[in-house]
Amino acid sequence: MSLVTLYTKKDCPYSRSAKALLRGLGIDYEDIDVTDDKRRLLEMMERSNGGISVPQIFVAGHHIGGFSELARLQQQGLLAGMIGGQDAVPSPS
Repeated sequence: MSLVTLYTKKDCPYSRSAKALLRGLGIDYEDIDVTDDKRRLLEMMERSNGGISVPQIFVAGHHIGGFSELARLQQQGLLAGMIGGQDAVPSPS
C-alpha cells in the first residue's frame, strides 16, 4: 500500500501536476479518480473535512491539502521525511 493517496479528476491540471511531481521524485502513490464516482467523492470530502477541490492529497494518512501544499513541502525539503522509507530525490537547495 502506498503512503501517498491522491483524490483526482481526469481533466484537472492540478491533479496532473501533483502526479507528475510525485512521479518525478520516484514516489509511489495511489490515485483515486473521483470524476464519475460519487461514492469516492463523498469519501474524499469526508477524509478532507469537506474539501471539494482536487487534488486532495494524503501522506501517511495525514491530509496535507492540494497541489500547492504538496509543492511547498517538496520545496522545503519536508516531503521525503514525511514519506519515510520510500526513496525520494532530495529537493534542490
